[in-house]
Amino acid sequence: MTKPFIQELVNDMTLDEKLAQLTQLGPYYWGLDDTVDLTGPFKELNIKPQVMDKIGSVLNGIGARNVIELQTRHLAASRQKIPLLFMADVIHGYRTILPIPLALGCSFDLEACERFAEVAARESAAAGIHLTFSPMTDLVRDPRWGRVMETSGEDPYLNARVTESMVRGYQGKDLKEPGRIAACVKHFAGYGAPEGGREYNTVDMSSGVLREFYLPAYKAAVDAGVAMVMAAFNTIDRIPASGNSKLLRGILREEWGFDGVTIADFNSVNELVPHGAARDGREAAQKSIAAGLDIEMMSTHYLNHGAALVEEGLLDTALIDEAVTRVLELKDALGLFENPFKDADPEADEADKPRPEHLQAARELGASSVVLLKNDNQVLPLKRGMKIGLAGPFATSVNVLGGWAGTEKDPAVSLYSGITGKIPAGDILTAMTGELGSMLEGIFDVEDETEAAYEQLKDCDVILAAVGENQQDTGEGGSKASLRLSAHQEKLIRRLKDTGKPVVTIIFSGRPLELAPVLDASDALVQAWFLGNESGNSIADVLFGDYNPSGRLSMSFPYSVGQIPVYYNAYQTGRPYDPQYPNVRYVTRYLDIPNDPLFCFGYGLSYSSFDYSGLQVEAAGADRVLASIDVENTSEVPGKETVQLYIRDVTASVVRPVKELKGFRQLTLAPHEKQTVTFEITRDMLMFYGQDDQLIFEPGEFDIMLGRSSGDHSTQRIWIG
Repeated sequence: MTKPFIQELVNDMTLDEKLAQLTQLGPYYWGLDDTVDLTGPFKELNIKPQVMDKIGSVLNGIGARNVIELQTRHLAASRQKIPLLFMADVIHGYRTILPIPLALGCSFDLEACERFAEVAARESAAAGIHLTFSPMTDLVRDPRWGRVMETSGEDPYLNARVTESMVRGYQGKDLKEPGRIAACVKHFAGYGAPEGGREYNTVDMSSGVLREFYLPAYKAAVDAGVAMVMAAFNTIDRIPASGNSKLLRGILREEWGFDGVTIADFNSVNELVPHGAARDGREAAQKSIAAGLDIEMMSTHYLNHGAALVEEGLLDTALIDEAVTRVLELKDALGLFENPFKDADPEADEADKPRPEHLQAARELGASSVVLLKNDNQVLPLKRGMKIGLAGPFATSVNVLGGWAGTEKDPAVSLYSGITGKIPAGDILTAMTGELGSMLEGIFDVEDETEAAYEQLKDCDVILAAVGENQQDTGEGGSKASLRLSAHQEKLIRRLKDTGKPVVTIIFSGRPLELAPVLDASDALVQAWFLGNESGNSIADVLFGDYNPSGRLSMSFPYSVGQIPVYYNAYQTGRPYDPQYPNVRYVTRYLDIPNDPLFCFGYGLSYSSFDYSGLQVEAAGADRVLASIDVENTSEVPGKETVQLYIRDVTASVVRPVKELKGFRQLTLAPHEKQTVTFEITRDMLMFYGQDDQLIFEPGEFDIMLGRSSGDHSTQRIWIG
């Protein structure tokens, strides 16, 4: 129920004040010298200077000191003393840069996901930020799309669990708590499925696919109490999300009961016009407000056309009042009416270094996100006392924070620096390091690639090849048609293999790359992602066995870009491929490459070895099944194993996926320790959307699968009625 003082504020506001409250502008629209320049951005958006003291929110962080000054000036000029709301993209850390979210998803560690958000919230709050445009929970199946780095992968169940954990980490139990900020889940909905993996491209999917795969993580955010939902750039069923009432009112508010704030993405209200969904900005404003979009970001059609639309009877003022009420309620929930500066702390914000405990968290989160993909002859872990060769463009690079890297005040720890924390610098030989350029700038070749350099490396016991993609080639606007390493990097790895020494290939990237061309030349393969400030230390901890790798892929790695989209939970087909009959032609297959990805969802190796045995699946009541399996650490190395539960609905009224992740459990096992893991399977886990878009359960046979990945598990069939 709306508080009386908020209702009084709304009743007292003029229409122009309400429309301004629903407008978000960047900080450069406020001069800190009390002047307003009517050229440039102001002229572009047709902003009148007198509305600036009525604007509701500010986009992107400007530091605690500037937040305090701007908020003070704003409140002095504001008739109703309504505080500004400061929002920013804090994607994987603010001052302390943490692993990219795709890497974090590979940890399969929900406590780690919550800790990730807590660290980011604490630092953001000190900088005066009240809300972050995170978590980005778009499900992704196409690694050509640059923004896969911001998501937690291809699976709706994992995405949902990561999302709700991050919402809790940002928001806590009360937004007024010190060090807490509001979360905004994005991009609602389906933004992660652009055709061809090309940024801002068309999205086209059935209602069933949308509801089964793409919506669950947004729903999890709503159920976790997320404060805000951002509408996507793309269309859903041919209607742009910012003007899509079926999405914003029908699904979000009426079906799910969301009572928070909705916001446009950058300029997305205006983009209804080039979409061809609105004739001009006036119609774009009318459609967006009517659809239930509360805040317009970085365009001013609400401000410039809202009053005329109301006067002409084309827009109901009740819709505007509802939106304004929600915005004011969020400001109240954050405690801004009592303390408009909240946690803004210039001293903490401007500290020379991040807090030590935050750097330690970054180091641990990074290590838990590394995925060991190959380890022939137990090349890893490395042993102290070895002579180690280190080559490749990421050997000494500090440019491995990853896209959307907060303040970027502090460089990352390089791989070389991380290794020198383990062994003396004299035991490391660096050669052919160079620096990898962005695709927009041109790829640079490896420096000093000479026969003498290769000859030097022959004196080493093992060679580390640090390769990957430039961090600037990931993130928004970072779509790529090719996922292979650059030609000189592939050549480098093959030449290193020719030295006769074991080669450990370490991949720095913000997406799954096409690694088949270097697989045979790599004795070990480590997916290191972009891990933030503590990157080199995190990777070195894994390489030397101080952290036993436990990461599992949250996104499949293609054997070839020609397979894309490749993901584990595809729908069953009428002519499935059977690997027992590889030469059968008229089945769903390629003639020249395998169907399966190079590395599947859920895959990852450890320095420990684990044995699975004794799968048991049995009914435990009318609508409950228990599935259990024994897991034993058969090695001399303590380790963490992620046990994964998959289910397949054998026959249903609509075609079902070949398997779906429905649970996972992490075990820490001492050498030769055995534990029994039990999962409870309930009817709600077996429900799906029928042809009428309603959730249903159908009795029948189900395959219950327990194991170490989507491609390695034991299976038992059972009837569930």
